[in-house]
Amino acid sequence: MRFIFAGFGGQGVMLMGQILAYAGMIEGKNVTWMPSYGPEMRGGTANCTVVVEDKEVASPVVDQAEVVVAMNIPSMLKFQNVVTENGYLFLNESVIDREADRKVDINIKKVPCNEIADKLGNLKVANMVMLGAVIGVTNIVSKESLFKALEKKLTGKKANLIEVNKKAIEEGIAIAKQ
Repeated sequence: MRFIFAGFGGQGVMLMGQILAYAGMIEGKNVTWMPSYGPEMRGGTANCTVVVEDKEVASPVVDQAEVVVAMNIPSMLKFQNVVTENGYLFLNESVIDREADRKVDINIKKVPCNEIADKLGNLKVANMVMLGAVIGVTNIVSKESLFKALEKKLTGKKANLIEVNKKAIEEGIAIAKQ
């Protein structure tokens, strides 16, 4: 399955992709993760592609994706047309206040990432709310593998953020199941 995670620099889109890729590796799947930064870095657009497959991955380049995550309006506008037919476009409805132009042949899932993160007491976990929603819909990896990946990635001073990130993932999964 091919994924594109996109948003402003600082929204955690790279971390979403890395956690998903690590979780896939934990499950013995073949994965690629490829970042792409806009020229502005923080505040500019950033995106990454992730491929998670049981078979070998021929290329990390993704020009069509079964799943696109847009954390802001520019990302939605840029990537909505690369979603494959019957694929998923996940929108952070806390930031995206308009409809996607494309809605006939794809599934659109709106997730109030910032509101849920705020309720959890840390706006920085909005990305993990979204990642939880993505996993809740696609079931590409297990929640347990995501948690193990989080523990591998968040070390040192960031280790104290593991629990709130886990709660954010669980909230996202719950939203996806609604």
